[in-house]
Amino acid sequence: MRKCRLKACRAELPPAKASTAVEKAGFCGYDCMAKHGLEKAREQVAKETRRWVRSEKARLKTKGDWTKEAQAEFNKYVRARDCHQPCISCGRYPSDADLLTGSRMDAGHYRSVGSCPELRFEELNCHAQCVKCNQHLSGNTVEYRIRLVQRLGAETVAWLEGPHAAKHYTIDDLKAIKAKYRAMTKELQKQREAA
Repeated sequence: MRKCRLKACRAELPPAKASTAVEKAGFCGYDCMAKHGLEKAREQVAKETRRWVRSEKARLKTKGDWTKEAQAEFNKYVRARDCHQPCISCGRYPSDADLLTGSRMDAGHYRSVGSCPELRFEELNCHAQCVKCNQHLSGNTVEYRIRLVQRLGAETVAWLEGPHAAKHYTIDDLKAIKAKYRAMTKELQKQREAA
């Protein structure tokens, strides 16, 4: 049984062949057809308004806003990459019992972003670290370094500790970094779901 296309109406249409243009269009009357047209027009206006608001918000973002968003995507990737690894500093797997903050694991930088901003988005400089070590023990860097040498080797750690050229990211660079790590995180999640 055919029903009227207007979601609010859904009246049954006669089973005989549609005789009028309204019935051919799938409506029970001109009122329903007009209401359906208004609904579609409102949906289109709402869609265009949301698109405009999104573009205006993006236009008003500062470089700091883009940096925070890129850092959030980078950190999400690091946590996804290291999700089955223990904390780089203490070697423990966090449990729900000591869950005080919103996450059990942070993306902890070996060389902090404040002391070495050029390594902010360096994957070798950032590993999964429990909240206790990262936030409450200020990174627990002595233990971090010991396990980092075991995981990456002494040469890589020496490179991380050495001097690095300053990096000046533009807004376009930050947008690209954000998109790159978002895609990498999705790819990791897909691979884990497939396995």
